[in-house]
Amino acid sequence: MYLSILILPLLGSMLSGLMGRVIGVSGAHLITCTCLILSSILASFGFYEVGLCGSPVYIHLTSWLDSEFLHISWEFIFDQVTISLGLAVLYCSTLIHIFSVDYLSADPHQQRFMSYLSLFTFGMLVLITGANYFVMFVGWEAIGVVSYLLINFYFTRIQANKAAILAFTMNRVGDMGLSLAFFGMFALFGSLNFSTVFSLSPLMNETAITVISLLLFTGAMAKSSQIPLHSWLPGSMEAPTPVSALLHAATLVTSGIYLMVRSSPILEYSSTALLVITLIGATTAFFAATCGLVQNDAKKIIAFSTISQLGYMVLSIGLSQYNVALFHTCNHSFFKALLFLAAGAVIHSFADQQDVRKMGGLIHFLPFTYTAMLVGSLSLLALPMLSGFYSKDLIIELAFAQYSFSGTYAFILATVTAGITAIYSARLISLVFLTAPQGPKSSYLNSHEANLAVVIPLFILALFSVFFGYVFSDLFVGVGTDFFANSLFIHPNNVSLVEAEFSLPLSVKLLPAILSLLGSGLAIYLYHNSPNIILALTNTTLGRTIYTFLNGKYLFDVIYNNYVIGFGLKLGYIISNVLDRGLIELVGPYGLSNSLVSTGNNIGKLDTGVITTYALYITLALLSLLFLVFAPILLDPSLLSEIRLVIIYMAALVSVLSPFSTSPR
Repeated sequence: MYLSILILPLLGSMLSGLMGRVIGVSGAHLITCTCLILSSILASFGFYEVGLCGSPVYIHLTSWLDSEFLHISWEFIFDQVTISLGLAVLYCSTLIHIFSVDYLSADPHQQRFMSYLSLFTFGMLVLITGANYFVMFVGWEAIGVVSYLLINFYFTRIQANKAAILAFTMNRVGDMGLSLAFFGMFALFGSLNFSTVFSLSPLMNETAITVISLLLFTGAMAKSSQIPLHSWLPGSMEAPTPVSALLHAATLVTSGIYLMVRSSPILEYSSTALLVITLIGATTAFFAATCGLVQNDAKKIIAFSTISQLGYMVLSIGLSQYNVALFHTCNHSFFKALLFLAAGAVIHSFADQQDVRKMGGLIHFLPFTYTAMLVGSLSLLALPMLSGFYSKDLIIELAFAQYSFSGTYAFILATVTAGITAIYSARLISLVFLTAPQGPKSSYLNSHEANLAVVIPLFILALFSVFFGYVFSDLFVGVGTDFFANSLFIHPNNVSLVEAEFSLPLSVKLLPAILSLLGSGLAIYLYHNSPNIILALTNTTLGRTIYTFLNGKYLFDVIYNNYVIGFGLKLGYIISNVLDRGLIELVGPYGLSNSLVSTGNNIGKLDTGVITTYALYITLALLSLLFLVFAPILLDPSLLSEIRLVIIYMAALVSVLSPFSTSPR
């Protein structure tokens, strides 16, 4: 059953991709959606057996690498961490597949698209079920490659090409760090199996553990879009909306979070690594929220929201609250998929318009989509009784309960970010649905609700966004719960959940919710009732400067293009000319083959066909043989003298033969 969870998406991808012409568009839709639905049902049974009954499953298929001390097998583990995240991945992926049936109904390459989607789901499942770091890395690289194909799905667009290349190359940076972490692990632990590495971690040098932890975090930074490896994610909005929902809600960006959660027994023994993770997570959350304030593309606003929420997850990992991070990952998967799909439904029905300044008044044309997007936004705001509230507010409370510099820093930035999140979420809702119509009349006349293939996924995701957090909060993050058992490790010194639940003042607990309500109310007032205030602010020199700075995403792209990329290209040019085409080619195969060819040509020239020349060769050979035989008798037999003798002999031989090698045939 458990292997079927993995194989079914791969089977659907292969049938849709390799036999697309045979089965047709409807066949590709039916096969891929059916495979994902069956896989989701099996994962639900797995959640009952593994999660609720506390019975993890380990599957060993066959040996992969067996070389001296390195033993790596194809093995998969289904424990509480795997099955929890797998449930969110499969549910969201299934609903996105169903949504894509209608969303891309006019596209000529639907079979290829559905194949990519299913293949991406398979890669993500391999990543989260691998029982050692190598199998996990196979899934890690698979989703990297397929994400390139999905972002570049409209391959005739230059912007899509650039976005795909940026995402792929920036993830290579993280993969380099992850590869170095694996090398360090093998050097330190002698193994890459989870069980071996995690059991030996308490016994190892803290400096080595810190280096490995930071290298692992480098890989997670690129995949989960943390500063400074974040700039690929907003650009990847060039992909079709279902791709944005799949990559940036439940799968690609959560793989880095999963890596850190899975590596909790390593991270817990490095206080330095946890400090760095906390600071970067809090900074990323604040940075992305401020950038989202001034974006005008509907999908990019939600993309920066994704980066911000990922910052919350990384922040909670830095606070050693891995179960809370995983819970927020699952909650976020549902309400962010809902936001992306609802935004896609709006864009699709409104003549593919993505600029929120050219919309408005759509509440009368798309009431159901408005309701779905409102539910997703309120869950993102973490209003009480919605899914986001049970994880996002808990992260902020846990930051306050640390009573340390990093905890206070994280609490302040996370709380301010909660208010900013409310502003840009309410701005999005207001500009798209509530303000006066700003678009062309023809777009409004053709705007209407989509069919069931779009409505059903939105409805189900809305239900999850409302109820998932309430239903599963006690199981995942309740005080005293043992749901995760041995799949997660939190050092006793880092447990602060009881403090956060029972010892904090009520004002601290309510502060994020109050700021969210104030922020959303302010945004609706400014953009719906008094837009002149915003215009007046942006017309000042200071306002224009701040707007430019935030809209330019803190000028990270400028820094990359002017300094990092230019230096990298110059360095690559030098390496290519001096090392590759110079030193390596002269010393390596190219130089060796040239030397052998020229030596053969020169020796061939000695064959002159003249009998007197051959007599000379025989005489020289005889003299050389006599010289070698009687040299120890004539000279001092010490090692230095023998070396000198060989040198003299070789020089004499070359001097005698050189006239023959240069003479023409």
